[in-house]
Amino acid sequence: MARRIIFIDSRSSKPKYRQIIDSVYQGIERRALKKGDKIPSINQICSDYDLSRDTVMVAFNELKAKGILLSQPGKGYYIASTEIQHEEKIFVLFDELNAFKEDLYNSLMSSLRGKANVEVYFHHFNYKVYKSLIAESIGKYTSYIIMPATFENTQHLLSKIPKEKIFILDRLKPDLNKYPAVFQDFEQDFYDALNEGVSYLRKYRKLVFVNPGGKEPEQNFGMKIQKNSIPEERISAFENFCKENDFIYEVVKSLHGVRPSLYEVYFLISDRDLVQLVKIAKDYKYKLGKKFGIVSFNDTMLKEVVAGGITTISTDFVSMGKTLADMVLTRKGELVRNPSRLILRNSL
Repeated sequence: MARRIIFIDSRSSKPKYRQIIDSVYQGIERRALKKGDKIPSINQICSDYDLSRDTVMVAFNELKAKGILLSQPGKGYYIASTEIQHEEKIFVLFDELNAFKEDLYNSLMSSLRGKANVEVYFHHFNYKVYKSLIAESIGKYTSYIIMPATFENTQHLLSKIPKEKIFILDRLKPDLNKYPAVFQDFEQDFYDALNEGVSYLRKYRKLVFVNPGGKEPEQNFGMKIQKNSIPEERISAFENFCKENDFIYEVVKSLHGVRPSLYEVYFLISDRDLVQLVKIAKDYKYKLGKKFGIVSFNDTMLKEVVAGGITTISTDFVSMGKTLADMVLTRKGELVRNPSRLILRNSL
């Protein structure tokens, strides 16, 4: 019976008494242990795993103090409660730091309500860094929030972490779909936003999507980002919408060599492009939202005030943080598409 409940890894740096405690917790979480169930005796665990009596007693005493175990003289130890109060320690791996990730982080922390310690790391779209940070984190946290960004086929990096401790953020990857996730549907979100704003778009003759793509890094407000971090699915959404609604359209990689004309609306992923186009519109004396339009991705407070207000297509990063916190605290194993919307302002 001991080998089905207690799991000891002699190679692990985690203390043996802590491995006994974690084994009981995991048995309760996967419902292998229920209230009233008898667990292996101290002598049996000592014998099966070549442990000292003191080591097992430390584990049992902590479990008793937490109300999980109850001892009955002459009979042994039983599960007294399945209400586990974890001391949550969360590993969060983001791709990069920017204004909307800050909104996400602040929402996550607020929603956790002080019930967990959170440590945040960034891989900056560097696979070696991504791999190294995950490897170094194994066994040190109660939950892992992972943003895989553009990396494909990374499930093997997570295989040593218990499945119920992992939560995937932002993108739904085929090899990671067995884990709970809060994700954006980049293609459908863009398509839905375009349809929501179609009446505003009708006053323009041409729609232009500036999609950097490629693999070269660019500077975005002082931080290097990888252009291949940009979801290519948005191109399909844009082209399908324009064809269905008989819009003249164009997809370009940059504003270099582009001369914006009246009655055109530009969809911009890069905030650097946004600043450049606002300057161009000002130089050309194009009045935003009248005969020239701009739509940016990923809403921030700054875009509420720039040039009288920039229209955005954005997932709800505050909602994303709240959903993540709820998943971690309740251990919900769900795939949740995060809400996204068109936020109309003067620029359209």
